Amino acid sequence: MTTMYAALLRGINVGGARKLPMADLRTLMQGLGHHDVRTYLQSGQAVFSSTHGDEESLAAELAGAIAQRFGFDVDVLVRDHAYLKTVAEACPFPAADLQPKQLHVTYFSAPVEAERFADVDRPAHLPEEFRLGDRALYLYVPDGLGRSKLAETLSKPRFTKGLVATSRNWNTVVKLVEMTGP
Repeated sequence: MTTMYAALLRGINVGGARKLPMADLRTLMQGLGHHDVRTYLQSGQAVFSSTHGDEESLAAELAGAIAQRFGFDVDVLVRDHAYLKTVAEACPFPAADLQPKQLHVTYFSAPVEAERFADVDRPAHLPEEFRLGDRALYLYVPDGLGRSKLAETLSKPRFTKGLVATSRNWNTVVKLVEMTGP
């Protein structure tokens, strides 16, 4: 059975480092036997269809191919359409009423327990907030990510230790659902 997926690459084409042209990424993914390969923006999103593998094996295969071809390691998460749609629909914040720059999702490689974030002083960061979902963290930042003290706090390695974590703004979350959909 053919399934549509999104590959989320962490930290490429940022600040001139770890350059990975999207045309080259598409060619690489097609060479791995994937179909319907399309990329979105330059910051590391690709959608594709595949008849083989699961999310973890597809991510490992793509990360290995990128390392071999481009000479640097990249964390990769692969998620299918059903998961992406569920994450978007489960948003605990009123996404339709917010500007897309105010809402972000961090996707994790595994489930994350609330205890991991127990020492975050949530009241001190208000009106900024975060909530956990299924292998995801929803972040509401009314003044945008660049000014967010909560985002700065949550980006500390202790919160993601042992995980692959990569964040996307709400526009990208919605676009990936559309691109992987029927």
